[in-house]
Amino acid sequence: MQNRKFDIITDSGCDMPANYFKEHGVACVKLGFTMNNVNYEGEGGEKITEKEFYQKLRDGAMPTTYQVTGETAKNYISQSLKKGRDVLIVAFSSGLSGTAGSFVVAARDLQKEYADRKILVVDSLCASMGEGLLLDYVVKKADSGATIEETAAYAEGLKGKICHQFTVDNLFHLKRGGRVSGTTALVGSILKIKPIMHVDDNGKLVAIGKVIGRKKSLHALVEKMFELADMDESDPIFVSHGDCIEDVNYVIDLIKQRFPKTEIMVNYVGAVIGTHSGCGTLAIFHKGKNR
Repeated sequence: MQNRKFDIITDSGCDMPANYFKEHGVACVKLGFTMNNVNYEGEGGEKITEKEFYQKLRDGAMPTTYQVTGETAKNYISQSLKKGRDVLIVAFSSGLSGTAGSFVVAARDLQKEYADRKILVVDSLCASMGEGLLLDYVVKKADSGATIEETAAYAEGLKGKICHQFTVDNLFHLKRGGRVSGTTALVGSILKIKPIMHVDDNGKLVAIGKVIGRKKSLHALVEKMFELADMDESDPIFVSHGDCIEDVNYVIDLIKQRFPKTEIMVNYVGAVIGTHSGCGTLAIFHKGKNR
């Protein structure tokens, strides 16, 4: 952080471990959700662990989510501006949330008050640890001494190469969020069909295949990764999951057959995204030739 010439802000849609933000000097604005008439996370919401959240899902809870508001975004950005610091924001995909739009509106409003400061917003078009992976590249670029303009341009050029492959164990939550039809969810559940999905160039969730059975879906994720990967040994791989660590370990063993020395970071799919993907979600994120 010693060479960093500006501040970096992101949001909790990136699903990065809490200690990452402290260690790398990144401010994280929390999205929130409501479950059983209680507000969690966000600004002033109750705290809950990922383990507790997924247990409540298994017990039948049906949470709803809410984005970062413009006012909350302004509060975070202004803290840096008041210190005379420029700000680069890496935001959750506009194809999945209004959070990026809130940051844009907040930046525009604050620019009038702080005309001598730079406030740049990168719509990551990424989700979960895909956004986290882009953030990690941005942090490293900033720490190399790059200017805010250089770092923003780097992020814009890189974001279309952040690949997301994921599968879900239960189609119900995707149905509830309007990602699949009720008929698809019902037939899929009966036949044990597991979708293979990704986040496309517009930052939206798109199905790219389907297989029958959980193990086959995990293999399909890894095979798709091998097909798209464009990495060297310094490029990390991120894996996020909806409380299914045994499957994560299985997938990591498969990945290491091809990338034995690559750093792999693992974390939960956070509650906001987990609301829409459910228990048993497993996702792989990496740099590729394209998405």
